[in-house]
Amino acid sequence: MTPPAEAAKWYDARIIRPLGRRQQDGQQHAKRYPINMNSGLPHKAKKRFGQNFLHDPMVIQRIIQVINPRSGEHLVEIGPGQGAITRELLRAAGKLDAIELDRDLLHQLATECGHLGELNIINADALRFDFCSLATDDRPLRLVGNLPYNISTPILFHLMGHAGCIRDMHFMLQKEVVDRMAAGPGSKTYGRLSVMMQAWCRIDPLFEIGPGAFKPAPKVDSAIVRLIPYDKAPYPVDDSAYFAGLVAAAFSQRRKTLRNSLRQLVSRETMEAAGIDPASRAERLSLEDFTRLSNLACKTPPPA
Repeated sequence: MTPPAEAAKWYDARIIRPLGRRQQDGQQHAKRYPINMNSGLPHKAKKRFGQNFLHDPMVIQRIIQVINPRSGEHLVEIGPGQGAITRELLRAAGKLDAIELDRDLLHQLATECGHLGELNIINADALRFDFCSLATDDRPLRLVGNLPYNISTPILFHLMGHAGCIRDMHFMLQKEVVDRMAAGPGSKTYGRLSVMMQAWCRIDPLFEIGPGAFKPAPKVDSAIVRLIPYDKAPYPVDDSAYFAGLVAAAFSQRRKTLRNSLRQLVSRETMEAAGIDPASRAERLSLEDFTRLSNLACKTPPPA
């Protein structure tokens, strides 16, 4: 039944809620929702979702410039929030998939952005969402997002498993996280995130954003970073699961030498055969070192 005109309005935006686990994979339930035009209540940022809404128009335009969205591209926005970037992406490309967990924002997004283009709003948790399920044609995905700072690292690790369907990513993150991602061996910020991200993609820090560009203002500086998954990694990894476990173990206790931190995974003889000094600490090893060690150790029996 069509709702009264004075109470609600229908927009072209689709709000999609994925089916439960018992239902078939790949299916989605799409429903058109009436938008309440008379509520007039502003959305209050929710701490549990790590919400800090971008509002600075100069920053928004600069972000759109570095993304350079074009018509015909498959754009996916993670955490569109109140639609600050969503509007400009739709104006430029005409079509957008948006992944939003907060149900209280769905109707606002549809109301304020739905008329600007073809907007599909998917009510889902980005940490569990199968991004490659959106790549139903030959177009790779271009991901964009102001990632919640409290779960940004888990989201990045989740996206590693979807690299095959992703062209590039432009994310707004805590500046400290971007620094860690781009750090080199020997620096204080170099760690597990640095090695794992650099093994998977090219990392281009673009520019920094102050707290005043957001409401509410976070207590930290932010930065925009471009991530481009490798078609062919500079240092190919033979066993991704083993590599991830080895890197995690090496950095689990930074002050320990590799002889101690990796004692259950790699023997001293294997380290030396890979050209690695067992007395070194993890932060001294380059991505090439970690890859070489992992590729040899994954084919060697673990220490007795």
